[in-house]
This record gives sequence, structure tokens and C-alpha cells, in this order.
Amino acid sequence: MSKQYAKKQALEKSRNIVSREKDKSNTNLFSKHLKRIYPIGLQRTCSALSLSSLSLSLSQNSTDSSLTDSSTPIDQKISLALRLIAPAERREAPLPKIVQQPSPNVPSEEGTRRCNWITKVSDKVYVQFHDECWGVPVYDDNRLFELLAMCGMLMDFNWTEILKRRELLREAFAGFDPNNVSKMAEKEILDIASNKELTLAESRVRCIVDNAKCITKVARECGSFSSYMWEYVSYKPVINKFRFPRNVPLRSPKAEIISKDLVRRGFRFVGPVIVYSFMQAAGMTIDHLVDCFRYNECVNLAERPWRHV
Repeated sequence: MSKQYAKKQALEKSRNIVSREKDKSNTNLFSKHLKRIYPIGLQRTCSALSLSSLSLSLSQNSTDSSLTDSSTPIDQKISLALRLIAPAERREAPLPKIVQQPSPNVPSEEGTRRCNWITKVSDKVYVQFHDECWGVPVYDDNRLFELLAMCGMLMDFNWTEILKRRELLREAFAGFDPNNVSKMAEKEILDIASNKELTLAESRVRCIVDNAKCITKVARECGSFSSYMWEYVSYKPVINKFRFPRNVPLRSPKAEIISKDLVRRGFRFVGPVIVYSFMQAAGMTIDHLVDCFRYNECVNLAERPWRHV
């Protein structure tokens, strides 16, 4: 009899231990899950968390009896508890306001639609260059030399900064006459490099002078620098039909071919990207966006027969 009683006591004790371990595991799971999502201070009784007291305190503000129902699974209690303790703004977060983005290529205040890179904050000199010069076919050697030099400066400045110095550059480089620039003496080169208004590095000045010498050689060989350049596009501008700025390339296969030959002839700072910028500015390629007011105007100019000035 005593053996059966002892066995029964041991079995009951074992069940109590398993039950306590299970409760402890559920409590730890609740605490860990709750603190991870929404950290709060929980009541403690002795060394253990009081799940029943937390459920009771939360249920006082709720009509949901499932919190105090012992048959409700622990995961469901956790979910309900989190919903109750969350602030109102978390439970019902307002929908974010949808801000309508302006459509691409919005007309300016005057109603003139320009390429997207011309914005309301663009400098007037840059807007004027876009409206009057960029994309217009150029055939004059002096102007082509000027544009090539300006595009080379894009490695150091942006278009606005270059255009603001345009008159100073023309004065310093004798109107970009390649014959005169190619004969510049050392003192003239140093004077230009020391001009604080131009802020041109000496290496940049020497590059422009060296390119002028190359242009004079090309002119003797091909009749003019203009003839040499325009021959690459069969004496007719390449007319593109880009709708978005992302469609406009930084270089082209044709620019790479021209760049290689210019380098072979001794030109400096004439990589494919610079050459393509030169082609855009000189109207050898029409890259105005199709809904820009200048697109049709430049296309009409491009349709004219090639002429060397």
C-alpha cells in the first residue's frame, strides 16, 4: 500500500513539475514577444511575470472575454493584448497623403514648354543658350572651336558657369580664332591662366592652344574644320526623337569614332562624352525633347542643305 501511495505521489509531483515548466515557457514566450513588438513594464509577482494580472488589467477596458478565458490560446491572448495597449494612432494609423508629382516637362510661367533640364530655377544665361544656341547647326570654324573648348571645360564647370564667362573667354582667346590662338606666346598663356575671373588651370589653357594648332592642321588637310566634323554625319544633323531625359545618351558610337580620330590627330580632352556634348551644342545631333518648343525649330534648320561658312 505504501509503495502504491509513494508511486502515486511521485507521479503527481512529476505532473506538477511539467505543468509549471509549461506555464513558465508560455510566460517567457509572452514576455519576449511582447517586449519585442511593444515594450511595456509588466507586473511581477516574486520572480515570475503575472500573466493573469496583466490579462485582468487589460480586460477592464475591454468587453472581450477571451482575454480572461483560460481556454483561449496564449498566442491569441498576446494578439489581443497588443491591440489594446497600442495607442489610438497606432491602431488606426491615418493613410499617407498622396502628393501628386508634377508631370514631366511642365510648361514655364510663359507657357513655353522646354526640355526637362530647364527648370524654374535655371539661370537666365543657361535658358537663353538652350533657346537660341543649343542644337542649332554650326558651320563656322571659330564657333566650332569655341564650342569644343567650352565642352572640354565641362570637366571642371557646368554649363551655367561656363556661359557666364563666355565673353571673357572670347576676349582671352582672340574670339576663338584657331589661327591666332595657335600662335599664342608663353606669356599670353600664363596671363590667361592667372586671370582670377576665368579661373582656368594652366593645363586647360595649354590644351585649348594645342587644340587650336590641331584645328589649323585639319583645316589645311580638309579645307576647314567644319568640313572635317560634318563629314562624320554626312553633312546632315542626326535627328533624334527622345521623349524623356533618361533617353538622351551621354555618348554615341559616332562620338566614339570622332573621339578616336581627334586623339590620333593630337587633340586633347576630347573623350566620347565631351565629343557628344559638342555634337549636341553644335547641332550635329538634335537632342531636344520632342515636346520642347525648340525641337521643331531645330529640325527645320537641320533640313536645310549643308553649307560651309
